[in-house]
Amino acid sequence: MNRTALITGGSRGLGRTVAEFLAAQKYNLIITARNEDELETSARALRRHGGQVIALAGDVSDPGHRRRLAAAARDLGRLDILFNNASTLGATPLPPLAEYPLEALEEAFRINVLAPIALVREVLPLLEGGLVVNVSSDAARGGYPGWGGYGMTKAALDLASLTLANELSGLSRGLGVGVVAVDPGDLRTRMHQDAFPGEDISDRPLPDVTLPFWAWLFGQPPAAVTGRRYQAQSDCWEVNVPALEEVAV
Repeated sequence: MNRTALITGGSRGLGRTVAEFLAAQKYNLIITARNEDELETSARALRRHGGQVIALAGDVSDPGHRRRLAAAARDLGRLDILFNNASTLGATPLPPLAEYPLEALEEAFRINVLAPIALVREVLPLLEGGLVVNVSSDAARGGYPGWGGYGMTKAALDLASLTLANELSGLSRGLGVGVVAVDPGDLRTRMHQDAFPGEDISDRPLPDVTLPFWAWLFGQPPAAVTGRRYQAQSDCWEVNVPALEEVAV
């Protein structure tokens, strides 16, 4: 049976790049994004690799949509990779944290933190021996002016990733699910352009610059990488984080 990956934010940018890579490795794919036309265009291109591609347009913060994604994974019989890539910048232009509209901050947490955790819960029975990848950002650690809202959500997602890694790798659960957080670095994507309206971001690399990292990561046993945080464009991919056995309780 072919391996299966579920990719959120899979119609363009980093999500589309990872989807293309996995499709070429003969994975079956479930891809989702909010724009149905862009999603279908991506699905048609991905199907040229010969695998099944299920495209389900919707918002990952919608519980009903998450249930549909989980049902599609069940129909394919397994799930080897959950790639939580869908994100929102939050309020734009990026405001100072002290002036951040609270409704926009709540929405950013729903999409960037709660939705990935909820999706893990939905598909967990299918993920035995699989890998969860939560896409993070250097904004989670940088404290950059204007990036506080987005950075807070990614910092929370980093902690959620480590916590899930500790909880899901235990033999008592019998699941052996790996969980990692990955900062892909600055990329030339629409989302990055939205963060810098009117500016030239042509000096940023395209998402395919991260392909050597993904090729390495997806070739590792989940148990060997779980609990780690990675930087996909760094000379040293692994960020120093506590090993599972070193985390204080």
